[in-house]
Amino acid sequence: MIIPCPFCGPRDLSEFAYCGDADNLAARPDPAATDPAAWNAYVYDRTNPAGDHAEIWQHAGGCRKHLRIVRNTVTHAVSDVTMPGAKP
Repeated sequence: MIIPCPFCGPRDLSEFAYCGDADNLAARPDPAATDPAAWNAYVYDRTNPAGDHAEIWQHAGGCRKHLRIVRNTVTHAVSDVTMPGAKP
């Protein structure tokens, strides 16, 4: 997969580190909580969409910037790359 970094140009996936879902961030349970179900849901429960999905990636092998990438989870085609927090 090729990711078009706005600072470095098109780069191979091997230069990037996946940092998680960009839109559906799970609320972290209270660190003192001992409820295993709450921690299990926080760590493991994620949506698995088929189609466009917004994700945060870091260009770890390049400019080290964090990027908000919209990627199709079926075809792996990247349709949009912006800075996190920027209006899409």
